[in-house]
Amino acid sequence: MPRPNKMKGTPQKVKNPFKTFKRIVSYMGVYKFYLILILILLLIGSLANVAGTYFLKPLINDYIIPFIGQKNPDLSGFIKALLIMGSVYLIGVISTYVYNKLMVKVATGTLYRIRKDMFFHMQKLPVKYFDTHTHGELMSRYTNDTDTLRDMLSQCFAQFISAAITVIGVFVMMIVLSPALTLLVVAMLVIIILILKFMGKKGGYYFGLQQKEIGKVNGHIEEMIEGQKVVKVFCHEEQAKADFDKLNNDLCEAAKSANTIGNIIMPIMGNLSYAHYAITAMVGGILSVTTGLDLGTLASFLQYTRSFSQPITQMSQQFNFLIVALAGAERIFDLIDQTPETDEGYVTLVNADFDENGNIFETEKRTDIWAWKHPHSDGTITYTQLKGDVTFNHVVFGYNEKKTVLNDISLFAKPGQKIAFVGSTGAGKTTITNLINRFYDIPDGKIRYDGININKIKKDDLRRSLGMVLQDTHLFTGTVMENIRYGRLDATDEEVIEAAKLANADTFIKHLPHGFNTLITSDGTNLSQGQRQLLAIARAAVADPPVLILDEATSSIDTRTEALIQKGMDKLMEGRTVFVIAHRLSTIRNSDAIMVLENGQIIERGNHDELLEQKGRYYQLYTGMFELS
Repeated sequence: MPRPNKMKGTPQKVKNPFKTFKRIVSYMGVYKFYLILILILLLIGSLANVAGTYFLKPLINDYIIPFIGQKNPDLSGFIKALLIMGSVYLIGVISTYVYNKLMVKVATGTLYRIRKDMFFHMQKLPVKYFDTHTHGELMSRYTNDTDTLRDMLSQCFAQFISAAITVIGVFVMMIVLSPALTLLVVAMLVIIILILKFMGKKGGYYFGLQQKEIGKVNGHIEEMIEGQKVVKVFCHEEQAKADFDKLNNDLCEAAKSANTIGNIIMPIMGNLSYAHYAITAMVGGILSVTTGLDLGTLASFLQYTRSFSQPITQMSQQFNFLIVALAGAERIFDLIDQTPETDEGYVTLVNADFDENGNIFETEKRTDIWAWKHPHSDGTITYTQLKGDVTFNHVVFGYNEKKTVLNDISLFAKPGQKIAFVGSTGAGKTTITNLINRFYDIPDGKIRYDGININKIKKDDLRRSLGMVLQDTHLFTGTVMENIRYGRLDATDEEVIEAAKLANADTFIKHLPHGFNTLITSDGTNLSQGQRQLLAIARAAVADPPVLILDEATSSIDTRTEALIQKGMDKLMEGRTVFVIAHRLSTIRNSDAIMVLENGQIIERGNHDELLEQKGRYYQLYTGMFELS
């Protein structure tokens, strides 16, 4: 089905442009010296161009007109004046070159800091944020929005200020040259402002809409690239093309309207400039005859007239780009301002050991014995050995307040037990494992880990004690060894290799071009789904966690491969508390307890034999009388 066009209509406007601009400037604060220098150079460059035009007056009045009729005029003074004029323009050129170089440095440095803040803050956001925002939407902020911000910082910002200085300088010089002719300029300026106001309003709308449509097209393309195999498997090419064609057409229409406005502003301003020039020349000629206005003053004034409308047009165009860039910056800051994942836990995970009396104590060295360090209000500290005892007491949870996903869930998993969850899709199996990790916090009930309320445990320490193998395996760009080591960054090469052997992943790794040093790219597209899953299992094995969560961990492995790794999985699960979510019931027969979930409730519990004797839902599932969906 075509995706709904959520962004159709009025593009998002900048809610608070001054606040957003002020925030951008705060990022540029580390470049105060450069910014001051840039402003000085902008002033010099703009005023040099203005001053250079003024030289026409003395050149014409003091040299060119007096030379008329002379056979051998003395050109030394004229040449000197030309050299001074050229030097002024040269100073302007050098100033423009230098400030552009400095502006690029400031722009790239500012964007570096903004991207850094975006990415670093993104690591602090809760899982809920990523569950409610598409990858394309987030990527658009790193690409499309930062591109518009870069253009603003490196070009629009400086050009806008330069144009403003030029307009002010030219206007002042016009008043100095001829207040009477300046009245014509004021009249023309009113007309220009009215036209630009109308065109700017239209342009701002369409340029904003264009940015929105670019974001949608980029998001759709990224989504299609990621899901290209699914598209081909389900012969969705025609629908994918139709969806893209609609989005691309919307972008084309928005871009056409935006560029139409942008492209006609300059011709309109150009024609107005020519008309203004002609009128000024005519009125100036009359003033020359009636009031004695000298030819040099008229020539300089006419040149200023030609250069007056252009910077105003530039300011209008740059203003539109500034608004678009500020809208993009606002979306960037919206990500940075998202509430980070809160953590009020104070119980931490520490290396531990036992003294001669069997009492546990904290130690600096790694002993593979872990303990929860629990400080109390009276200043005392207790240590509880990490064993993997997990208990749910009357847990109620919903992803939003209107709909409950889990209803009064109570269960326990003793250290070393294997607990399995079965049930149809949406029954709440994965939600339970998300709550153990504290990806989401529960509004009602309690979850205890080794007798400690998990809300008291720091999230990083809690998650460090858990190992997860998900159905959807994600591999990072890097070698096979680096991907396995992702489970524990301080693991040695030997420990990584042992983990791979435990998961029976070493068999296929040895046949890769460079073994453990084979580079994995594009999320491991050069590996089979089963091989990727084996690497994920090895990654969990090297982490050596006391609690293991397997969410459809063997779903992508064929039955032959599954039989090969089952012994390795048994070794991996030995002595650990294991939570297993599986559709393949053969993998959970040896579980200590099996929980059958339906509509967020545990409707049956017991081991494999007990549940078969009950002849309930599990019996129906196992005998094929009822299928999971």
